[in-house]
Amino acid sequence: MPVWSMPGSELLRRALLRAGTADAAPWTGTAPQAPLLLLRADHVYDASLVAGLARRPGTLLCRPEDGLPVAAHLTDTALAASVAAALLAGRPAGDPAFAGLLPARPADLADLYNKALRKRANPYLLRLDAGTRRAVEWEMFGGSYKGVTDAITKHVWPRPAFQVVRGCAALGITPNQVTFASLLLVFVALWLFATGAWLPGLLAAWVMTFLDTVDGKLARVTLTSTPLGNVFDHAIDLIHPPFWWLAWIYGLSAVGMPLAHPAAVGAIVFGGYVLQRLQEGLFLALYKMEIHVWRRFDSFFRLWIARRNPNLLILSLFTLFGRPDWGMLAVAAWTVFGCLEQVVVTLQAGLARRRGPLRSWLEG
Repeated sequence: MPVWSMPGSELLRRALLRAGTADAAPWTGTAPQAPLLLLRADHVYDASLVAGLARRPGTLLCRPEDGLPVAAHLTDTALAASVAAALLAGRPAGDPAFAGLLPARPADLADLYNKALRKRANPYLLRLDAGTRRAVEWEMFGGSYKGVTDAITKHVWPRPAFQVVRGCAALGITPNQVTFASLLLVFVALWLFATGAWLPGLLAAWVMTFLDTVDGKLARVTLTSTPLGNVFDHAIDLIHPPFWWLAWIYGLSAVGMPLAHPAAVGAIVFGGYVLQRLQEGLFLALYKMEIHVWRRFDSFFRLWIARRNPNLLILSLFTLFGRPDWGMLAVAAWTVFGCLEQVVVTLQAGLARRRGPLRSWLEG
């Protein structure tokens, strides 16, 4: 059964290779050298779950909803044929073929807190058939989403991004190709902002932010992310926003709406952006966690902090009312507030650490 326009077995093969297995191939009835992982290919496994199973020899992975075994990690290949037959037949965990294997649920093999995606969620283990395919893809897509991010990415983009990710997978479009398209739009928006073409520029910018959501999700659900692709994507995300704001300020002068103190405003939005990033790096170095995952309020504030998407929202609203200049002043003010807020959080964390180690609220 295909998932994301590829056979479920291919997705499983990619997950196994990422988990560090030496080889991944369909079961032929002959066991290769131990240790051996056996997994039913009519299920979709969270990548962290496959990695967890690979680290736990002698484990029998069972579905959370009914306890039915679907995968096993064997250290004795003499048992492989009987275990494979029992898995395919859908026998219960108490079947003699599974003797000596320790039953485990998904939550036993993978942490509920995903540090990379900044969220707390159960690793998925999903049955894949014609009736569940769409639901499985949506569950996988949701699993690829960061838990702590801005409001637009979190609440506006998911549904349309899901459809575009499905389309990209069907057409064979790679995450890096999507990222390259978003890079082109970075320069298109920059030029349009600098010429005072606010609405076309905002359109290009919003499409770019949408593609920035699509590329990462496409890479995660199809297990095609690469170190080079990650660097490419994150470098674009990190570098371009303050240059958009400087282009906006330049564009205001180009259309006869100059700010009273453009250099000062430019210094605030550019320097404030750099300062916020440095503050986040300092917090991470001091407390070994990201600043926006410490407390629930910090995660809430991340929805609206003066990053690219919230700033674009501010500029869009003011532009629709005919005051792009006020929009930039609002962005500057919001940037200053964001910097001050992060100073306060960093100091509060220092005081809190005197009472004991800091712990993210997402860790439970």
